[in-house]
Amino acid sequence: MTRPLIGVSTYLESGARWGVWELEAALLPVGYPRLVQAAGGVAAMLPPDDPSYAAAAVARVDGLVIAGGPDVDPVHYGAERSPRCGPPTPERDAWELALIRAALDSGTPLLGICRGMQLLNVALGGTLVQHLPDVPGAGSHQEAPGVFAQREVRTEPGSALHRVLGPTAEVDCHHHQALDRIAAGLTASAWAEDGVLEAVEAADRRFCLAVQWHPEAGADRRLFDALVGAAGARIDGARTRTGQADGERAPGSRSSTSTAP
Repeated sequence: MTRPLIGVSTYLESGARWGVWELEAALLPVGYPRLVQAAGGVAAMLPPDDPSYAAAAVARVDGLVIAGGPDVDPVHYGAERSPRCGPPTPERDAWELALIRAALDSGTPLLGICRGMQLLNVALGGTLVQHLPDVPGAGSHQEAPGVFAQREVRTEPGSALHRVLGPTAEVDCHHHQALDRIAAGLTASAWAEDGVLEAVEAADRRFCLAVQWHPEAGADRRLFDALVGAAGARIDGARTRTGQADGERAPGSRSSTSTAP
């Protein structure tokens, strides 16, 4: 069986250290590829690149994960920068926005995680809350730098996420930003106990789901199972269509242009 190839976007960091080296590096927490692999896929890192190459890159993969990371630059959703917003990462913003748009245009199964959910919303015209603690009633979704907040989320009945996770799930959160205005084409599909939106999806797409939490921080692979499953179904569908287009014949049948032996 063909194992779906899943592209995963990466960090681009200066001062990364390993052995005697301290260099700029494309980085990805190992939880991402491990969950892709455990779900039956092959993981391919997609570090920041020229956005004009994004469509070609997406055309080579069967599914796409937009990974967590730094804050999205408010310039992409027409807002002034808050003092609480993190420093911009222009190369990564431009690349991942282009990847998302290419995936949406091509129908490539897409899973957004934390920053990936925020970028999906921004790519479709939505906006973000730049510092969640400023929102009255919002609880902590980031206990401390490097410390995940354990939250229970409630999923929307009938949603794709509800079918994957059931009515509730315990999740690991680490975000100080959140969705503000939800983009047209996206629907809310999960909330934390304090009412903060924790997942969105596009019901009119083959598989387009994004969560605010970090599944790669734990062992629950259900979201990755769903992504890899959708990618595999897409491969099977493409094979079926190609066979029909090529006039694929049953074993032992003969073309009308063939000659008798």
